[in-house]
Amino acid sequence: MGHTTAATLEKISGDIDTMMADYNESLDTIWMLVAAMLVFFMHAGFSLLESGCVRFKNTQNILAKNLCVVTLGFLSWYFVGYPLALGAVDDPGKMA
Repeated sequence: MGHTTAATLEKISGDIDTMMADYNESLDTIWMLVAAMLVFFMHAGFSLLESGCVRFKNTQNILAKNLCVVTLGFLSWYFVGYPLALGAVDDPGKMA
């Protein structure tokens, strides 16, 4: 009876450790998504600020410049930052 209880406790302890690792990974993912969303809203705010500081005829140029900044930032992260942050992937064709 004591051997079964020790095995059960060991199994429960392993399950709890696995759940904690999954929970921590989920929190990290949620934080990264929230931070990315804040950055995109920051870019939108800067677009509004810069548009308000120039004449009406230059607004389209400012908005196009900010769109280029966001696009180039995303592409730079995708091709340079991601491999530096997370390392090379084993199978580039596999998404996850």
